[in-house]
Amino acid sequence: MSAEKAAERGGEHGGEPSAVRAGEKTVADSPAARLQALFEGHRLTPTQRRIAHSMVRRAADVPFLSSVELAELAGVSQPSVTRFAVALGFDGYPALRKHLREVAPAEQSAASASYNEYQQAVEAEIENLRHLAELLADPRPVRKAGRLLAASRPLPVLGLRAAASQAYGFAYFAAKVHPDVRLLHEGGTMIHDRIDAAVRAGASTLLCFALPRHPREVVDTLGYAKEAGLSVVTVADSAFAPVAKVSDLLLPAAVGTGLAFDTACAPMLLGRVLLEAMCDDLPDAQARLEEFDARAAARGLFVE
Repeated sequence: MSAEKAAERGGEHGGEPSAVRAGEKTVADSPAARLQALFEGHRLTPTQRRIAHSMVRRAADVPFLSSVELAELAGVSQPSVTRFAVALGFDGYPALRKHLREVAPAEQSAASASYNEYQQAVEAEIENLRHLAELLADPRPVRKAGRLLAASRPLPVLGLRAAASQAYGFAYFAAKVHPDVRLLHEGGTMIHDRIDAAVRAGASTLLCFALPRHPREVVDTLGYAKEAGLSVVTVADSAFAPVAKVSDLLLPAAVGTGLAFDTACAPMLLGRVLLEAMCDDLPDAQARLEEFDARAAARGLFVE
């Protein structure tokens, strides 16, 4: 860990920061965070969670959407949007939208109207990365995750279907600094066996990447992992994703939905951030990297 990071973290292992530094932006400043705070404490149905999820993903636009537009965005009926607003304590959707405009004023970008569909997809991902940066204004959840991942020997990393590449990428780099990383990127009847084997070998935490569409098998597997005694750290597209109920620590990073297939720049970047946090709690991480570089040079592994 660098001297700068050590100075920044100070006594972090002994307790949490007592206050936010003057002028420092917190996660509560973001439109997405304000929306999540609005939903907290309410028992939402699956349909209502879907609406909430869609609103968080389009937090900057929601105050300008009609109930019909929000229903189309979430893939639900317009009456479902009305019932959702009532469930949050408002007289109807107009009252909810008025509230959102008051607490989260924002201006729609006129320039975005001139973008073609490919540019719009890029702009949407840029916005997702901005939301991620706002979430990381409070680094404590990521640092906690890093400690859990570093301490787990072995460390199982789960990602199925759309999330398989995210899990593979994390496991590939993690194996350079962590002594025992076990990639679980293929489902089937043996996945529980592999979790049992990891637990017997001493695993304490499982890292999961979960992206839409969320396979039922991922939810079932995380439930099994928790029953086996593992702590579950999950990178998901939303705090309202189906895996939230079977995760001990969920870190959200939105996906882009403007193209035929979702884009996942923010989840990938969050995975790299988790790698950095894990390295901070692996005292021999730098030595392992230097050893790998020496072996790679001796083998002529990379083209210079």
